[in-house]
Amino acid sequence: MSEAAVGSIQSDGMDTRTVGAVDNEVPQGIPGVAGWKWLRELRNVPSSRLHARRRRSAQIRLGSVTPRSILFVCHGNICRSPFAAAALLRSCPPDIASGVKVASAGFIGPDRSAPPNALVAASKFGVDLSTHRSALVTSESLRAADLVVVMSEQQAHNIRARVNASTFVLVLGDLDPKPVNRRTILDPWGQPDAAFDESYDRIDRCVRELVRIISGTH
Repeated sequence: MSEAAVGSIQSDGMDTRTVGAVDNEVPQGIPGVAGWKWLRELRNVPSSRLHARRRRSAQIRLGSVTPRSILFVCHGNICRSPFAAAALLRSCPPDIASGVKVASAGFIGPDRSAPPNALVAASKFGVDLSTHRSALVTSESLRAADLVVVMSEQQAHNIRARVNASTFVLVLGDLDPKPVNRRTILDPWGQPDAAFDESYDRIDRCVRELVRIISGTH
């Protein structure tokens, strides 16, 4: 089955995903009718049960690439993606950081600063977002990136429609080393401080895992 034929699968009420060539989760060689039955049943599988498979798939794919330009993307580029980009640079060994260009962008509202809640939450992780200003995802920024990291599967769908097949689009939450109930890393914008702490804690875990893989450490 092609990815186009398979389409989107709703797995936890909020989290859409594409099953197919991206993560090879559809069994190979199954007949058409059985295949569609398998997909219908998969709609009822919660994200918590799919996470281990997604994580293994992401680890394998990342292990086969050497990214030279990483673009982190979230909706507005004022909370999640700028923190993720800064956290990666903070966590990378110097020899890796010097060879990788890291940037972040969003889909709306350029030239906005991070909200006060974000500044406070980021500081707890040793990250300073005070000088950050949001930027828009552009064709140029996507062409320049060989790894695009997003916060949800819907964002992944949007980006994959705009990049070459060779560009790896990673849902950051797939790298979470902890069990999860939701694939999406939730947007804390407009939420209480605790939402920022929770979001940034998960981003930090996932970014550390990303660094571990691309730097070849175990």
